[in-house]
Amino acid sequence: MSLLSPAFDEPGLRDYAHDWAVLDVETSGLVARRDRVLSVAVVLLGPDGEQTEEFSTLLDPGCDPGPVHVHGLTAERLRGAPVFDQVAPRIAGMLRDRVLVAHNAQFDYDFLAHEFARAGAALPVARRLCTLALNRRVDPPTEDLRLGTLAAHYGVPQVRAHDALDDTRVLAGVLRASLREAARLDLPLPFVSCPPRQDPRFAPRTPKTPCAYRNPGRPEPGGPLVQGMKVAITGETLTPRAELERQAVEAGLNVMASVSRHTSALVTNDASSGSGKARRALAEGVPVLDESTFVRLLGDVRPGTPHERTRSPEAAIPSPATPPAPARIPQPVQEPAPPAAVLPGPASSAPSAPSAPSVPSRPAHPAAQDRPLSGRRVLVLGGTHPDAVAARGRIVELGGAAAINLSSSVTDVVLLEGGERDRRMKRITALAFPTHEAAWLDAPVITPLARQGGGPAAPRVLPRGGVVDLPQPSGSAAAVPWTVTAAWAQQTSCEIDVVAFVVDEDEQVCFDEDFVFYGAPENPGGTVRLHSDGPTEQTIGVDLAALPPSARKVVVAAAIDGSPTFGDVGAIHISSGPGPSAAPLVQATLDAATTERTLLLAELYRRGPLWRLRTVGQGYDRGLGALARSYGVDVAD
Repeated sequence: MSLLSPAFDEPGLRDYAHDWAVLDVETSGLVARRDRVLSVAVVLLGPDGEQTEEFSTLLDPGCDPGPVHVHGLTAERLRGAPVFDQVAPRIAGMLRDRVLVAHNAQFDYDFLAHEFARAGAALPVARRLCTLALNRRVDPPTEDLRLGTLAAHYGVPQVRAHDALDDTRVLAGVLRASLREAARLDLPLPFVSCPPRQDPRFAPRTPKTPCAYRNPGRPEPGGPLVQGMKVAITGETLTPRAELERQAVEAGLNVMASVSRHTSALVTNDASSGSGKARRALAEGVPVLDESTFVRLLGDVRPGTPHERTRSPEAAIPSPATPPAPARIPQPVQEPAPPAAVLPGPASSAPSAPSAPSVPSRPAHPAAQDRPLSGRRVLVLGGTHPDAVAARGRIVELGGAAAINLSSSVTDVVLLEGGERDRRMKRITALAFPTHEAAWLDAPVITPLARQGGGPAAPRVLPRGGVVDLPQPSGSAAAVPWTVTAAWAQQTSCEIDVVAFVVDEDEQVCFDEDFVFYGAPENPGGTVRLHSDGPTEQTIGVDLAALPPSARKVVVAAAIDGSPTFGDVGAIHISSGPGPSAAPLVQATLDAATTERTLLLAELYRRGPLWRLRTVGQGYDRGLGALARSYGVDVAD
């Protein structure tokens, strides 16, 4: 099947014509640094979309094959299959000089990268394209973005789900159809540059066990240590560092790699060494203990207070065999909140424990005449930054969703001053999207939407500071990570990094590795992961059911690399739902920032046995390093 469509000539598809290597893997689990590839399939497509070659094989992973009920690959079936080292050269030859394509591509790429690393070979992939991310840009009217759902929507036959070769053939068809839709809308493709195999994220790591106790603060002068105290070690020690840390952990202390205002004590034999930890301890007034005193105190560490377990017996996770209940759209909740925060101006400093207020929600069932844009998605073009912010705010007041990019789900376009010169207007005019002047938002007159069958329920639109309860996990849904996806204008030229902090009751990370960012895209337990879906879209996935009791909140933020500010970038669109392929249940557009370089986007936090999502939209003029230090992360300037 060719990429060419009667609606487009070959030159019109030139930006969408590449050599593609469409790939799918079946794996023994979900963690690439721990689990193994059981089967792999590759289908090669030329720039015209025609298939040129395909290859598939089972693999002997040398371990338990994991969820056989999902992939059907038993140990008996895999016995006698080649090991990955034997097929690595063949796979490398097919991937070289091509764009790797997969559905949820970071998953497949990470597994491949680890397998090639184990084989001592280079993974020859310079760019990848995720068909899941591509279809989030296209936004087809489907219930979700799972491969089978997209295949049915695009008319691609599927024979055997979770068979690597059949899934790859299906994915090739979905890619062709998705590229045609992207071309129809003139959407840039969300290519992701891939790091080299030697990237440290592919090195084996031993997960750190979170401390089971709350931080009681600092010891009294001459007093004992208490379980949960945060201690850091710097400089040379008589006892090997690893052994000293082991003894401290076994005693119930929380050994940190950095010093913050929440550090209970610094252990060093040379307090005047001038090390970064010693300087920070001096600045924060952290008590300093020499090694001999610390070892003596380890012999009598007093009992601490365990982290509160908020999960009630009724919220226990059912057996994986229980069918998952359909996710409901979360309803807004109200809770006590401080006065509405104002975004700091140029004189602001990094917060000590940043948080955002709740905004009282609207009535549960407002009158229809008060929400005439309900179910509509409105794109605003042109205008000054304040004018665009006001227009998008008005759209939300009227019950609509404020779009920041053109997609097939856009129902209306509002033109502010200069909007007619936007590069997207040529395609908007050609596709006959309804366009309106700014005054339309005062009293919109709308035309009924042409309903397309099979579309998802519209996500609930949250205002800045809005709060919702997340659905309780049930059955196999308990293993699905809750995702928060941030997207921004596709014309954005500066680099934006989405990050996450896993923090405790004191709004502090338990250890530096609970700061998740591009250089460390998952925390040690694998419960929080960053997915780089494209240059203008990134996702944080959180396994809420697996987070330790010490994790009270996951803060999702964004930071700009360089001198631009979020006033230059414009709106950030947030969507959130159960899993990367599911339709989002809630969304928000955060666009009040002006001079800020870091922006808190959303928080997932515990409230009794429940988890809640809060949209934040609070910015700070300082950079990511200052924000990280406010959460207790040691970041070098």
